[in-house]
Amino acid sequence: MKSFNTTAICVPELHYMVDTTEKMQQIEKLIVHGDYFTINRARQYGKTTMMYSLCRKLKTEYLVLILSFEGLGDEAFSDDEMFVNQFLSSVAEYLEETDQYTELLDEWNQPVDAKKKKLDAFDLLSKRITWFCKQCSKKIILMIDEVDKSSDNQVFLHFLGMLRNKYIKRVGDHIPTFWSVILAGVYDIKNMKLKLRPDEEKKYNSPWNVAVDFDVDMSFSPKEIATMLQEYEDDNHTGMDITAMSEEIYKYTNGYPYLVSAICKFIATSLNAVWTKDSVIAATKHITNNKSPLIDSLIKNYENNLELQTLIDRIVLQGEQFPFTATNPTVDLGITFGLFSEDNGILQIANKIFEIVLYNHIIMK
Repeated sequence: MKSFNTTAICVPELHYMVDTTEKMQQIEKLIVHGDYFTINRARQYGKTTMMYSLCRKLKTEYLVLILSFEGLGDEAFSDDEMFVNQFLSSVAEYLEETDQYTELLDEWNQPVDAKKKKLDAFDLLSKRITWFCKQCSKKIILMIDEVDKSSDNQVFLHFLGMLRNKYIKRVGDHIPTFWSVILAGVYDIKNMKLKLRPDEEKKYNSPWNVAVDFDVDMSFSPKEIATMLQEYEDDNHTGMDITAMSEEIYKYTNGYPYLVSAICKFIATSLNAVWTKDSVIAATKHITNNKSPLIDSLIKNYENNLELQTLIDRIVLQGEQFPFTATNPTVDLGITFGLFSEDNGILQIANKIFEIVLYNHIIMK
């Protein structure tokens, strides 16, 4: 029996999901073109689910490697050699689990000893990647989730620089490497301030400038929300007005993926599957009045930046209006955290649920 899911990834066989065909087609165009890009969206915005959905769709034509930097710990980023060996091990583990190209693992997973070979660890990794890509009969897509967990680290900077150099050699000299690289995280690493030593600032000034912009709208429109409700209705026959419900859910969430699923889950499990506008209001009250990782993150981001806090206070409490200017650092930070959106050129709080949470929090202070 399927259910609405608000944790980890969504799986079509287990969960009711929005039909994201149009979004997937947009991303596929980037991959077919061999582009490198970053999916940077706020917490619980469907990044991981999107990556696994892409993997399922592309795995017959490509070899798709999905890794995550979450949980690696600081030791993995302590020096270049440590990171390279961790990367080799992570890829090998994924290939073993998915039973792909296991005949190449002995050679791929040989530990790198840069000091012994008197070579740079990332040069050795680069050669290993070239060899592996030559051996594979499919183009290889590398996906790394939670990439900004250590994106302010010098070792990570070296890793990006290696990927960039290999991309340039692929384009210019036709030297095999990953066909497409997709990095997912909250921050756009292309614009992050990385920890650089002065002598390396010029050398690694923009290690990810080969990446194209990722402009796919990952929020859910009322039409897309309706596809999920239709699937639920086909199974449960509640008699709901799907169009009215999808528009009401959108009104409170502005299509924020987690919030859409959270409202649906609460109605289905706690309100006896009574799908009315009053039920959406009740679900909204439950979300705004109870702790959750997303709400905790919302409050933390508000409290941790004085400029952002001041701007939100002026919008929420005083009703002031400001132009939507993403070039402003404070506005850009709010967009990164999923706090802001645009309405006819005007900056606004991303959705009604966030606005209620922030208003209540400010008043209680």
